[in-house]
Amino acid sequence: MTNFSVPTRGEVSENNQAIFDNLQKGLGFVPNLYAYFAKNETALGDYLNLQNRKSTLRAKEREVINLVTSQINACLYCQSAHTVLGKMNGFTDEQVIELRKATASFDPKLDALAKLTASIVENRGKASEESKAAFFAVGYSEANLIDVVMVVGDKIISNYIHNLAGFEIDFPIATEL
Repeated sequence: MTNFSVPTRGEVSENNQAIFDNLQKGLGFVPNLYAYFAKNETALGDYLNLQNRKSTLRAKEREVINLVTSQINACLYCQSAHTVLGKMNGFTDEQVIELRKATASFDPKLDALAKLTASIVENRGKASEESKAAFFAVGYSEANLIDVVMVVGDKIISNYIHNLAGFEIDFPIATEL
């Protein structure tokens, strides 16, 4: 089995060291996922730019997409990280579990978003007509649809990186479903 390691600050480029310093200041630590990206000269900065891009979706809506996508892709690292972030964005433990199952009985708009996200991820972008119709029926726009795909793409990147490398999870481990 290939063993992948997370680099320390001293093992990455000066550019990535500066990003580590900013993450340390902002988050209080450098998550292992971000540190792993720093093995590549530009990937960490590129990924953070993608994550922090302006969006038509609220942070809470992006967390719905992150939770659904991470569950479908069986990425325990991202399930764990986004359980914490979901709660920081106002979801209860029960709501996080429900969202990971691609439903949101507590909010019809988020339910349509969760179901569309699941359909997009499971069908490699060929979402069902039913999920698209429900998404638009609750008030989302085509601009929102583009942002859903952008967030799905962002999350697939991190899901695949962890699923390939399997480094230590530095968040409280998400409950198995």
